[in-house]
Parts: sequence; structure tokens; C-alpha cells
Amino acid sequence: MTGTIRASGAKNAALPALAASLLASEPVELTRVPAVRDIRTMRHLLDHLGVRSEERGEALVLHPDGEPADGEAPYELVKTMRASVLSLGPLLARRGHARVSLPGGCSIGVRPIDQHLAGLAALGADVRLEGGYVEATGRLVGGRFRFEMPTVTGTENVLMAAVLADGVSVLENCAREPEVADLARLLVRMGARIEGVGGETLTVEGVSELGGARHEIIPDRIEGGTYLVGAALTGGDVILEGAEPADLAPLLEKLADAGARVEPGERRVRVRAGGGLISQDVETSPHPGFPTDLQAQFMALMTQARGVATLSETVFENRFQHVPELVRLGAAIEVKGHVAQVHGPTPLSGSPVMATDLRASACLVLAALAAEGESVVHRIYHLDRGYEDMEGKLQHLGASVERVSGPEPG
Repeated sequence: MTGTIRASGAKNAALPALAASLLASEPVELTRVPAVRDIRTMRHLLDHLGVRSEERGEALVLHPDGEPADGEAPYELVKTMRASVLSLGPLLARRGHARVSLPGGCSIGVRPIDQHLAGLAALGADVRLEGGYVEATGRLVGGRFRFEMPTVTGTENVLMAAVLADGVSVLENCAREPEVADLARLLVRMGARIEGVGGETLTVEGVSELGGARHEIIPDRIEGGTYLVGAALTGGDVILEGAEPADLAPLLEKLADAGARVEPGERRVRVRAGGGLISQDVETSPHPGFPTDLQAQFMALMTQARGVATLSETVFENRFQHVPELVRLGAAIEVKGHVAQVHGPTPLSGSPVMATDLRASACLVLAALAAEGESVVHRIYHLDRGYEDMEGKLQHLGASVERVSGPEPG
């Protein structure tokens, strides 16, 4: 893989930004929104909830001026995407009630929403679970809430509720991911009063109404990181334009330690092959730790590194589903509980493999590029949830990859 590509906007920042339009009294204009399936799903949900969206040039304009179909986020619209739960906080804050189906998404773990519900209850909401739905009602008032553990969507949901609550809210032990900070900056542009953006504690002074805003979505550190891992894995040289090196720091440090040549710059990062890969241990953790969403891709890299790499997954309990498929390609990996040991380097050979979730899909594509012979990755509908034109970008970097039609197995 050799060449220059531009980072897409971050799916995980665009989704809460779309949900924030439920709070607005005027249009919200977003730029750099990635063209991925999860965004289309969220737009369908918002349309159902009374927010019309239109593409205007390179911008997506959200008009919160429609009449909601019935004021609820039904299972049929949210079953494939966990981020649909982000409609809960804004609906409750703006309309005084919300009925949202429990979310779906990738099968990588339980991912409960108990902290979302506890946070809303701390702001005065009456919250209950009934028939697979969350039902929340009440007028929100400022309060203090401490998350038991940092949760990205939980922080975003409670934050969006707090901006329209009466009085001051203090949210502690918040997730510090760049996507959370990006949402907070959008809300401030819309008229919210938030202090501590980017930190563990957010202080929110509620306002009576939010207006519109124009906002550019931050670059996708997970998508960009995937291509940078691919550069190191294939012995290539990739320049990622429009990236934020600081957000990629945990990965870039590991790539450098593994022997890749890493050159961060102003809104760009270059990664190229060095003198051979050396195994590196990784433990996933909330930001600013190593992101769980890059664990699978880094594991693919470690199959070609010298030594034994220990990868510990501390965020999700079921995020090694890609391991059997990597083994089918020739990898030597042992899993015990939440720890995987990768013995390398091992030659990889082309084989049919099956994706089980979004990031596993990317991992298998990268491993297939490093394998001898042809591989077929099935169930790439997972990939389409979070990667914009992946085959096009890989082709631009010189990879031999194509999308083929045909029935998906199982």
C-alpha cells in the first residue's frame, strides 16, 4: 500500500452530531459527514422523529421543523445500530418524553446502557424499561452525576439532555474521547453553556433553547488508523491527509515501537515500513489509551511481527471473534479469556473468511492484503457501517481488491 489518501469524517462523531439536531430550533449544517450505512440509518431515524435532512453540496443540513411520526424510535429503525440510543437524551430534553427501542449493533459484547439511564434519572427523569423500550418522561433539572466508568455514548446522551435542563449539571468521570469533545463544541456553537470540554468533568448550565450552527466533523481516527496499520503490515508507505496526529497518538506510538517509520505533521501523518516488525503488547482502554476499535487491526499487524505479542481487551468481553478467521489465514494466536497471544511472524495464505463485526471486517481485509494468494471476505455489510469507499481507497493505494456480488453465507 503506497500513496496518499484523505481521512474521512469520523462516523462516531457524526452520529451524535446528527442526534444533536433533535435539540435545535434552527437548521444544523454539518460538513465532512462520512457516506456510510450508519449515517443513512440515523438519517432515517431522524426523519421519523421530525428532523428532515438534505445534502447541500458537501454539507448535510438538518431541519428540525417537521412533525414526528409518533415520537418514538422504533425497533425496526434502530436494530442495526447502537448509536440510535443517542436520540434518548435529546428527545427527553426537548419534548419532555422519549420512547426508544433498546439498541442493536455489532455482536462484540453486552454494552449495557444502564449509565445512560442513571444519568438521566439524576437529572430528574422518570426512566423505566418496558417491552424492549426505554421510556423516559419529566422535566429535567440540573444535578450531579458520576459515571461508574467512562462511557462514550453515555456521556454524549446525558450531556445532550443536560444542555436544556433547568439549572447547572456537573457530570463526572466523563469519557474523554475526541468524538465527545467534538459533540460538546457543536453544542456550544448551538448556544449551550459547557465548561471542561475534553476533560473528565463537564459543567453544564442549562439554557431554554438551542439554535442552529455550522460544524465540521473531526477526522476519523479509527478509519485513518486502519490504513496506517495497513501501510506497516504490507511494507508500504501511506500519507494520511486531513488527519489529527494527536488523536492517533496511542496507535502511532505502538507503530513506531513495532519498527514502522512514523512521521506526524500538520494535519497529516505518514507511516512507512521500517527494518522489520517487532512484537508489541497492547492493552485497550478508554481514551487516551489504546482504542478498542483498533485492537483487531493491530492484531493483524502482529501476525507479521517477530516475537510474541500479548493483546489484552479490557473494554468489551467478546471482541476476539476475528481470531478464528485470522487463524484460517495462517496466524498463530492463542486466546485465554480477555488476552490473546500472537506468535509471529507467520506466513498468511489466501482463504475465504467471514466478518463478525465492523472492526473485525477491517482486520480481515488488512490480513488478506498481506496474505499470499486470493482471499474472499464475506459479510462486508459490517464494513459498510463505518468505512467510506474502503475498496476505492485501497485501490488508490495500489492494493488488489474488488467488491464482488453474491450471496452472503449463513
